[in-house]
Amino acid sequence: MSLIKPFRGLRPAPGRAADVAAPPYDVLSTDEARLIVHGGVEGRPWSFLHISKAEIDLSPDTDHYSPQVYVKSRENFERMIVEGVLRQDDTPCYYAYRLVMGEHVQTGLVAAASVADYDTNRIRKHEFTRPDKEDDRVHQIEALNAQTGPVLLAHPDAPEVDAILAQAASGEPDADVTADDGIRHMLWVIRDAAVLQRLTLAFDAMPALYIADGHHRSAAASRVAAARNAKNSHPTGEEDYNYFLSVIFPHHQMRIMDYNRVVKDLNGLSTMGFLARIAERFTVAVSPPRVRPSKVGEYGLYLPRQWYRLSIRPHLIPVDDPVARLDVSLLSENLLGPVLDIKDLRRDKRIDFVGGIRGLGELERRVDSGDMAAAFALHATEMTDLMAVADAGEVMPPKSTWFEPKLADGLVSHMLD
Repeated sequence: MSLIKPFRGLRPAPGRAADVAAPPYDVLSTDEARLIVHGGVEGRPWSFLHISKAEIDLSPDTDHYSPQVYVKSRENFERMIVEGVLRQDDTPCYYAYRLVMGEHVQTGLVAAASVADYDTNRIRKHEFTRPDKEDDRVHQIEALNAQTGPVLLAHPDAPEVDAILAQAASGEPDADVTADDGIRHMLWVIRDAAVLQRLTLAFDAMPALYIADGHHRSAAASRVAAARNAKNSHPTGEEDYNYFLSVIFPHHQMRIMDYNRVVKDLNGLSTMGFLARIAERFTVAVSPPRVRPSKVGEYGLYLPRQWYRLSIRPHLIPVDDPVARLDVSLLSENLLGPVLDIKDLRRDKRIDFVGGIRGLGELERRVDSGDMAAAFALHATEMTDLMAVADAGEVMPPKSTWFEPKLADGLVSHMLD
């Protein structure tokens, strides 16, 4: 079996990509999705949100994990196929996918990735998953008999792959959509058999791929494959359900933004007492401008109307531990835990997280409004750090990475026929 393979993608019909393409299902609340598709005079009857968040077409009090939601998703999916809004390619293809966000451009490959290689950790993880979220994706896949949410993967340096995709993406795209957030999504179908083979062999030569985003989707695909193989008297491993929908970018093109923290209180400390406790492990300097950290071990601290630059004392950075040396880990181990008594980032209600896409102004707003007592701006995690953690078989701390730009749902789906 190959690490990746081409597949017969289900895609918007010519001229329908802008009608279909939607934000990922997990970045919108149900209310936000409902407003997008049902707001305005005409609404968006063909938005993929009708499939990825089908509760928007049911009563507002419907449980998002109710069986009705998956039934409605299937109905909407079939309707879009019957009406010709979505069409399946006649032959297996790869797809070049380009994302443009301002000056940032990244070009990757849409492919079906091997569940077997996921199970053996050649496709490497860096996060724990939650059973309820895995269950949701399993139910969605089974209801549709398709994978519609792509897993975002990264691959090591591969100049041959970069060159092939640059050539594939040099002509008129088969889909070209600029989303409401200004992100441009372009897709080119790759059909040439020789090029397909070159890409397959190039990926087979790679030691590993890395999950950037989509741990629940890949885990769900693995569960579906295991269940179907158990019922199949003669599985070959090449069945469509033994692969999962992915978009794979070169790691050096991917963009991780900072994932910042805000806290509700100072654990009973005065401002001066709080700063004194921090100074036991960090240097602390008042900063007139906003502080956007530029290196490992540097942080911005915002208290009402005032920024500070924090730098952890170098001897506290464990350089040989890929998890402990992360900025998110250093902050937790040297400040959030010992000073603020925030030790469980997943469950403690005194802490919240702000993606870097919202800017440092959002940190100021949360604190100056009185909603939060303090905010911490972090240096963004590097892709090489993520890969080192995955290679070590370790797990990243919660809320370590915020990838931008994000993939669109609906541009390509993977049928499990």
